[in-house]
Amino acid sequence: MLIYLRVLKESFNFAINALRNNKLRTFLSLVGVTIGIFSIIAILAAVDSLKKEIEGSISSLDTSTMIIARFSFGPTDIPRWKWQQFPNVSYEEYQLIKRSVFDIEAVAYATNVPNTAVKYEGNTVSNVNFVAITHEHYDIESLKVVEGRYYNESESNSGSQVVVIGYEVATELFGVPAAAIGKKVRMYGRKFTVIGTLKKEGSGLGGDSKDTWVLFPANAARKIFGDSKTAGFQRIIVKPEKGVDEEELMATIRQKLRVARGLKTDDVDTFFINQLKGLVEFIDNITGTMNLVGLLISGFSLLVGGFGIANIMFVSVKERTNLIGIQKSLGAKRRFILLQFLFEAVVLALFGGIIGMLFVWLLAQGANAYLDDFEFVLSGWNMFIGTSVSVLIGLIAGILPAISASRLDPVEAIRTGM
Repeated sequence: MLIYLRVLKESFNFAINALRNNKLRTFLSLVGVTIGIFSIIAILAAVDSLKKEIEGSISSLDTSTMIIARFSFGPTDIPRWKWQQFPNVSYEEYQLIKRSVFDIEAVAYATNVPNTAVKYEGNTVSNVNFVAITHEHYDIESLKVVEGRYYNESESNSGSQVVVIGYEVATELFGVPAAAIGKKVRMYGRKFTVIGTLKKEGSGLGGDSKDTWVLFPANAARKIFGDSKTAGFQRIIVKPEKGVDEEELMATIRQKLRVARGLKTDDVDTFFINQLKGLVEFIDNITGTMNLVGLLISGFSLLVGGFGIANIMFVSVKERTNLIGIQKSLGAKRRFILLQFLFEAVVLALFGGIIGMLFVWLLAQGANAYLDDFEFVLSGWNMFIGTSVSVLIGLIAGILPAISASRLDPVEAIRTGM
């Protein structure tokens, strides 16, 4: 064991000397490894960060949640021109599911509304995400009301002009969220009473955060804008009960809607039942493909880096031929010489890998400083991958020079070195 530690120490010293004595040659040899490791870790970290942001934006919803709409969230065999002609889901269909489909914990109806500004006296907020949805939304998504309350079933059904606003909206309009309760804000040319404010959430993907939400009953929106059959994004959100056979539940909902729409046996569904579980899987597939493409591209940089390491190791073997001959004449075994050069190659590759990972860390710090709505995450797993790849490149690049060094004849090596 001690001899291996000694070999490691000597190899590390040789690598340091190579860096000091041949700075330009070593720098050029390590550029490929540095760029390759930087590319790999940067791509993995960027894709992981993007995936984390996307999944975080839907984390408040159970993955078994189903969203019924006139278009699919993922790939579909139905041509685009065809599903664009599908009618929107309706409030009546929401009521049908609510009263006739069992094994569901909650079902809500939401309709899209145009963006506008929210005003209170002299204050105006225009960066707002309006959510017109029925009261069941509170039971489907993890909404945390810190001041006041959420609107109830009676207010939802009657289309009362009440709103629940996000932290940022409340702060910009009233200074403190607690001061918002009972105040009347103006939007869509009408006055709405603030009955609740949401807990501060922080920035989400692309700035999408509940802090900028304004929620009000879907029926209030229907009174103002009416029902659109083919435009916008109307949806029915279904949260199944725990332990329910989801496939059977989806089949039941599909049959109810087909009957309600008068579809014949050979007619295709004019709606899609999207499950968040499928959306998560779709995201995984997309990010997996992005990782694969990125790794393939980065692999070319590592290939160049590997050739650079191999080149510097062959030169190192030639320069130290005399020393190798002396070591072997004094009894050094082939394994000792082999490991000596392998360790040196690994140490050199690790230098390049560490520099590459340092650049990624600096990139992450800079990105986090300038991107308020996106967190660039450099995980320990990605660092482990970078270190492992560096070691692997060192082993692959150093194996041939190490073998050639270990097979040198001591007498010939000493004579050649002289």
